[in-house]
Amino acid sequence: MDVVTGRVRAAQNAVARISVAPLLVRAGIFVTVFAGFALAFPAEALSGRTILFLAVAALLPAVGPRRVWATFTALVTVGGWLLATDGYGRPVALWRLLAIAALLYLGHTLCALAALLPYDAVVDPELITRWLLRSAAVLLGTAVLGVLLLQVSDTGGETGYQWVTVLGLLVAVGTAALLGWLLRRR
Repeated sequence: MDVVTGRVRAAQNAVARISVAPLLVRAGIFVTVFAGFALAFPAEALSGRTILFLAVAALLPAVGPRRVWATFTALVTVGGWLLATDGYGRPVALWRLLAIAALLYLGHTLCALAALLPYDAVVDPELITRWLLRSAAVLLGTAVLGVLLLQVSDTGGETGYQWVTVLGLLVAVGTAALLGWLLRRR
């Protein structure tokens, strides 16, 4: 019984020490992931039980950002988008695709920030602002590059999509190889 009361007291102590900045980052994770779910899933599939499941799923990476929950929610978001486009026949809209990609990235980067911040950390607001500004710059660059590549793919007719896809795959593999080489160089 002493073990249980000790754990309850430790939990109460941890809750009492929570500071505002890490709590806001975790709230941002929940809002971002849930917004991604709302954009990805078709409106017909969002009923009472599904919304409850998605709310709990969006809460998981906010509570445990160092765990597998960020990847799980990204896969659920992609699954919802595939369900909407293939299962319900929703057309692929560029704005929705860019918004879902941006929310996936923002949720991922907020999980990375939350994983670094203990619950009781005293954080300068400038740190979070700089983190979000860097994320916004990455999102803007990615969106511009994605739209430009989409325009290039339209000039090639039916085969344009295939070579752009192969080019994107080569860029992704090259980036991963470069990062691996840079890590080994240390």
